[in-house]
Amino acid sequence: MNIAIRYYSKTGNTKKLADAISEVTDITAQTIDVPLDGDVDILFLGSSVYAAGVDERVKTFIQSIDSSKVKNVVNFSTAALLPSTYSQVSKLLAEKNIPIDSREFHCRGRFKFMHRDRPNSSDVSELKRFVEKILK
Repeated sequence: MNIAIRYYSKTGNTKKLADAISEVTDITAQTIDVPLDGDVDILFLGSSVYAAGVDERVKTFIQSIDSSKVKNVVNFSTAALLPSTYSQVSKLLAEKNIPIDSREFHCRGRFKFMHRDRPNSSDVSELKRFVEKILK
Protein backbone atom coordinates (compact mmCIF):
# COMPACT_ATOMS: atom_id res chain seq x y z
CA MET A 1 0.00 0.00 0.00
CA ASN A 2 1.39 3.39 -1.01
CA ILE A 3 0.86 5.98 1.72
CA ALA A 4 1.75 9.66 1.74
CA ILE A 5 1.49 12.23 4.52
CA ARG A 6 1.27 15.91 3.66
CA TYR A 7 0.43 18.77 5.99
CA TYR A 8 0.46 22.52 6.42
CA SER A 9 1.15 23.95 9.85
CA LYS A 10 1.77 27.55 10.93
CA THR A 11 2.14 26.91 14.65
CA GLY A 12 3.30 23.30 14.84
CA ASN A 13 0.01 21.75 15.97
CA THR A 14 -0.74 19.96 12.70
CA LYS A 15 2.94 19.02 12.30
CA LYS A 16 2.75 17.26 15.66
CA LEU A 17 -0.16 15.17 14.35
CA ALA A 18 1.62 14.48 11.04
CA ASP A 19 4.67 13.24 12.95
CA ALA A 20 2.46 10.89 14.98
CA ILE A 21 0.97 9.47 11.76
CA SER A 22 4.52 9.02 10.53
CA GLU A 23 5.34 6.93 13.60
CA VAL A 24 2.43 4.58 12.91
CA THR A 25 2.92 4.27 9.16
CA ASP A 26 6.73 4.46 9.04
CA ILE A 27 6.30 7.03 6.24
CA THR A 28 7.98 10.42 6.44
CA ALA A 29 5.52 13.27 6.96
CA GLN A 30 6.20 16.10 4.53
CA THR A 31 4.83 19.58 4.10
CA ILE A 32 2.49 20.37 1.23
CA ASP A 33 5.47 22.00 -0.48
CA VAL A 34 6.60 18.49 -1.45
CA PRO A 35 4.59 17.25 -4.44
CA LEU A 36 3.11 13.77 -4.45
CA ASP A 37 5.21 11.26 -6.32
CA GLY A 38 3.54 8.34 -8.07
CA ASP A 39 0.33 6.57 -7.17
CA VAL A 40 -1.01 7.00 -3.64
CA ASP A 41 -3.51 4.61 -2.06
CA ILE A 42 -3.98 6.74 1.07
CA LEU A 43 -3.04 10.39 1.42
CA PHE A 44 -3.18 11.66 4.99
CA LEU A 45 -3.75 15.40 4.49
CA GLY A 46 -3.38 17.73 7.45
CA SER A 47 -4.50 21.31 7.78
CA SER A 48 -5.77 23.81 10.29
CA VAL A 49 -8.48 26.40 10.52
CA TYR A 50 -7.08 29.92 10.09
CA ALA A 51 -9.55 32.80 10.06
CA ALA A 52 -12.45 30.36 9.55
CA GLY A 53 -10.88 28.59 6.58
CA VAL A 54 -8.07 26.45 5.28
CA ASP A 55 -4.96 28.29 4.15
CA GLU A 56 -4.63 29.18 0.47
CA ARG A 57 -1.52 26.98 0.27
CA VAL A 58 -3.64 23.94 1.15
CA LYS A 59 -6.09 24.88 -1.58
CA THR A 60 -3.21 25.23 -4.07
CA PHE A 61 -1.82 21.84 -3.03
CA ILE A 62 -5.20 20.17 -3.55
CA GLN A 63 -5.44 21.79 -7.00
CA SER A 64 -2.03 20.32 -7.85
CA ILE A 65 -3.07 16.72 -7.10
CA ASP A 66 -3.43 14.45 -10.10
CA SER A 67 -6.82 12.89 -9.42
CA SER A 68 -5.86 9.73 -11.28
CA LYS A 69 -2.98 9.13 -8.86
CA VAL A 70 -4.77 9.39 -5.46
CA LYS A 71 -7.30 6.73 -4.42
CA ASN A 72 -8.33 8.09 -1.02
CA VAL A 73 -7.64 11.10 1.21
CA VAL A 74 -7.90 10.99 4.99
CA ASN A 75 -8.32 14.42 6.55
CA PHE A 76 -6.73 15.38 9.85
CA SER A 77 -6.82 18.84 11.37
CA THR A 78 -6.48 21.11 14.37
CA ALA A 79 -8.27 24.31 15.34
CA ALA A 80 -8.58 26.46 18.42
CA LEU A 81 -12.27 27.26 18.08
CA LEU A 82 -13.92 26.02 14.94
CA PRO A 83 -14.71 22.48 13.88
CA SER A 84 -12.43 20.59 11.56
CA THR A 85 -11.40 21.43 8.02
CA TYR A 86 -13.24 18.35 6.71
CA SER A 87 -16.13 20.14 4.98
CA GLN A 88 -13.85 22.63 3.24
CA VAL A 89 -11.26 20.03 2.22
CA SER A 90 -13.91 17.56 1.03
CA LYS A 91 -15.50 20.24 -1.15
CA LEU A 92 -12.14 21.07 -2.75
CA LEU A 93 -11.40 17.38 -3.33
CA ALA A 94 -14.86 16.77 -4.79
CA GLU A 95 -14.20 19.48 -7.37
CA LYS A 96 -11.20 17.38 -8.48
CA ASN A 97 -13.09 14.06 -8.23
CA ILE A 98 -10.70 12.86 -5.52
CA PRO A 99 -12.31 10.57 -2.93
CA ILE A 100 -12.15 11.53 0.75
CA ASP A 101 -12.69 9.07 3.55
CA SER A 102 -15.75 9.83 5.69
CA ARG A 103 -13.60 9.21 8.75
CA GLU A 104 -11.40 12.05 9.93
CA PHE A 105 -9.34 13.07 12.93
CA HIS A 106 -9.67 16.49 14.51
CA CYS A 107 -8.52 17.92 17.81
CA ARG A 108 -8.05 21.28 19.44
CA GLY A 109 -4.84 23.13 18.75
CA ARG A 110 -2.96 25.65 20.82
CA PHE A 111 -3.52 29.25 19.80
CA LYS A 112 -2.16 32.12 21.86
CA PHE A 113 -3.58 31.58 25.35
CA MET A 114 -6.20 29.02 24.39
CA HIS A 115 -5.71 25.27 24.60
CA ARG A 116 -2.08 25.65 25.64
CA ASP A 117 -1.56 21.93 26.08
CA ARG A 118 -3.14 20.83 22.78
CA PRO A 119 -2.62 18.67 20.93
CA ASN A 120 -1.63 16.69 24.01
CA SER A 121 -0.48 13.11 24.55
CA SER A 122 -4.09 11.94 24.75
CA ASP A 123 -4.83 13.52 21.35
CA VAL A 124 -1.73 11.88 19.86
CA SER A 125 -2.66 8.47 21.28
CA GLU A 126 -6.19 8.80 19.91
CA LEU A 127 -4.79 9.78 16.51
CA LYS A 128 -2.50 6.75 16.44
CA ARG A 129 -5.47 4.45 17.14
CA PHE A 130 -7.40 6.22 14.39
CA VAL A 131 -4.58 5.67 11.88
CA GLU A 132 -4.33 1.99 12.80
CA LYS A 133 -8.07 1.61 12.06
CA ILE A 134 -7.67 3.34 8.70
CA LEU A 135 -4.84 1.01 7.74
CA LYS A 136 -6.83 -2.17 8.49
